[in-house]
Amino acid sequence: MFAITQKAAGGPETLEWTKVPDPRPEPGEVIIDVTATAVNRADILQRQGHYPPPPGASEVLGLECSGTIVSVGAALTLDRIGERVTALLPGGGYAQKVAVPVGQVMTVPEGVSLLDAGALPEVACTVWSNLKWVLNLREGESILIHGGGSGIGTMAIQVAKAMGAKVVVTAGSQAKLNTCAALGADVLINYNDADFVEVVTKELGGVDAILDNMGAAYFERNIEALKRNGRMVIIGTQGGATTEFNILQALRKNVSISATSLRARPDNEKAAICREVEKVIWPWITDGTIKPIIDRIMPIEQAAAAQQLLENGEATGKVVLQVR
Repeated sequence: MFAITQKAAGGPETLEWTKVPDPRPEPGEVIIDVTATAVNRADILQRQGHYPPPPGASEVLGLECSGTIVSVGAALTLDRIGERVTALLPGGGYAQKVAVPVGQVMTVPEGVSLLDAGALPEVACTVWSNLKWVLNLREGESILIHGGGSGIGTMAIQVAKAMGAKVVVTAGSQAKLNTCAALGADVLINYNDADFVEVVTKELGGVDAILDNMGAAYFERNIEALKRNGRMVIIGTQGGATTEFNILQALRKNVSISATSLRARPDNEKAAICREVEKVIWPWITDGTIKPIIDRIMPIEQAAAAQQLLENGEATGKVVLQVR
């Protein structure tokens, strides 16, 4: 088979579409003939050498895919062969075939094409596990979502609205804010023109929860933006990983601060998240409450250019890579 590989960490130019050995299923795994995968920030970090795959995972980039099951490992029945699925991966999605634990395989939501389904697993599982499991977002609460125009952001807006929350977003362009508004965001903040702390304080008196992709750069200001007993979960470090802050600020507000990585979760947790996503998120997609936001679809051979789009902030929603 063919896959995107790289000889050394570096820029997009290090990526190559080359021949590699076919994967073989371990017990409890299936092999998926990949129709599509999608670009995630984690792929870029891994390409740069900052985010190695978990032990035992494929070195090939790609944390999600859609496709057809073509073989199964020991302890699994053959009746799944031929099933059209989507899957959350520990790695290996930028390839014609990928091995994945069966617990991380999901159905394709009704009404979604197999190609578009490649954009769903990573964002749906990340958003649901953080909004529900970590933040315990409740109806009537408010949430600040940084990077509202991203793949995670566009999914998080829709899920939070479906959960009955008031949604505040930050984004770096009016075009992205327009997309956020169309998805239901209530308060729109262009971070180039306004201080989000001032806006949320003035508009809402602070927020109950924050989904943060920036890390160090926003850490102290996020705490300022929280109400008393507020909760924040950090899911990315686009603004750096190291900072200093006054702990008294957090103590005075009695805030809770969490940090999560979906990829680092054990297989049983990821399987549990996948089952909840199928049960809760997929019906919302089928009835139109939530829709996949796809900026564009590109051939897998153009993975380098697709990653560059994401790095440059030129994509709104997901960039899908078509493999077959």
